[in-house]
Amino acid sequence: MAPVGGAVRAGAGCWAVLSRCCGRVVVAPLFGGAAYSSVPAVNSREGQQREASTRRRGRTPQFVRSHAPPRTERMAVDQDWSSVYPTAAAFKPASVPLPIRMGYPVKRGVPPPKEGNLELIKIPNFLHLTPPAIKKHCAALKDFCTEWPSALDSDEKCEQHFPIEIETIDYVSAGTSIRNPKARVVTLRVKLSNLNMDDHAKKKLIKLVGERYCKNTDMLTITTDRCPLRRQNYDYGIHLLTVLYHESWKTEMWESEKTEEDMEEYIWENSSSQKNALDTLLRIKASENVSNVTKEELLASEVVKNYRNSVTALKNEGETENNMSQYKESVKKLLNIQALP
Repeated sequence: MAPVGGAVRAGAGCWAVLSRCCGRVVVAPLFGGAAYSSVPAVNSREGQQREASTRRRGRTPQFVRSHAPPRTERMAVDQDWSSVYPTAAAFKPASVPLPIRMGYPVKRGVPPPKEGNLELIKIPNFLHLTPPAIKKHCAALKDFCTEWPSALDSDEKCEQHFPIEIETIDYVSAGTSIRNPKARVVTLRVKLSNLNMDDHAKKKLIKLVGERYCKNTDMLTITTDRCPLRRQNYDYGIHLLTVLYHESWKTEMWESEKTEEDMEEYIWENSSSQKNALDTLLRIKASENVSNVTKEELLASEVVKNYRNSVTALKNEGETENNMSQYKESVKKLLNIQALP
């Protein structure tokens, strides 16, 4: 006990000795009596720490709540799974009664289990799109749908009434978002034969679209991907098709000045080849003393038709071996020189 200098008056005729012991004040009467302790009289940091340590050691343990068993242990065998995963949600290990493992195996072991597995939470899942759930969705949407038209019973009729075909692709990817940037791409296809265009409009449209038109299938393909949303790319594709259609019907002033070399494809009618062939045949008939032959009869003859087809193929398709052979045979028949090799 470390005494403190001085004394205090405790009462009439009674003196108490003031001392400090372990941060507490001890008061003892001079003429007997029981000693007692009070709160710390001196603000000692060391004493406060010791007192707090004493209180912690004497504290009663708090109530610890026990963990409930996971939902998978309480699930019935015939439980409605659509009530567990009604909509798209992250993976819940306590709700999926499957021993799923995913992740990198540590020390040549097995992948980590589903409990606390972040790899299973990061990726999207299709637990809400089970076959029974899809059937429920279809049954709910059936009241808002209309029956398929009975007149559209074949692909040809569908193509006739709905000539424009729209193609989009949905992607399933493992990432932070379920939206893939490539899903915005929209492809529009239509056959030019299904569009109401004359020969001039069709040729001008083919010239405007360039490589987007396939001559073998008569199909025009427009792909749009410059807008961030799929709906925007769809609207932009329809806008492009509309503009191309109306622009192809316009006839500019310079189009009337086009010559045979400026044409998109070779045309036999009123061409120099047709005129030369008719002049040659008329001279041949005149040398044979045949004067009652008209140009229409010569153009309708089989010899001139073969020559027309061979010249048109040679001009439009190029100088292939087959085209050159057909052109050779047609010229020999036209000039009546079959005896030559």
